[in-house]
Amino acid sequence: MTRRAQEEDYERAGLDGRLSPGTSPALILVDPARAYVDPDCPLYAGVEPAADAMRTLLADARRAGIPVVVTRVLLRADGSDGGVFLRKVPSLRVFVEGSPFGEFIDGLAPTAGEPTVTKQCPSAFFGTGLADHLTAARIDTVLIGGLSTSGCVRATALDAMQYGFVPIVVEEAVGDRDPDIHAANLFDIAHKIGEVWPIGRVQEYLESFG
Repeated sequence: MTRRAQEEDYERAGLDGRLSPGTSPALILVDPARAYVDPDCPLYAGVEPAADAMRTLLADARRAGIPVVVTRVLLRADGSDGGVFLRKVPSLRVFVEGSPFGEFIDGLAPTAGEPTVTKQCPSAFFGTGLADHLTAARIDTVLIGGLSTSGCVRATALDAMQYGFVPIVVEEAVGDRDPDIHAANLFDIAHKIGEVWPIGRVQEYLESFG
């Protein structure tokens, strides 16, 4: 089935709603970890272009003065808090305490005033205080960049929607190890979960802030 045929099929099924962003956005950068851009790591995914776009997105968000949250996966040295996720994906051991692969990609570390959400599962919301933090700040929209599209980005977008935040995934600022899986997940997110915007459109949106 061609992409146009897929679009038409989804439209016939009523999977063509659109969400409008609100007036109080925040940026969530999901797991911008060195693991995904370091060829020495088993999780290397060749997502350097997405990391570059994340740097641009982060700079734009800071310039606009909107809240920024950066997430990371961090496991105990013995992996005892990794749960079923670690059993299913043993290479997540690269995120144990002290591992250099868990460090932030250059240029994507939060500042002292930007909260870091530490998690052990895919979603930035699961088992964390992120929803409460965003609600207290009266956030209504979350811009999402990060890694990887089919995993932690998708899970975070889904939970954002379920918590009542409008999720906008920034197309160039997310990445995955397989371009077909990346594209399929963006397509599905755009039809069932939130919006997928090119970075240029996000930049236009952010120009109204700050």
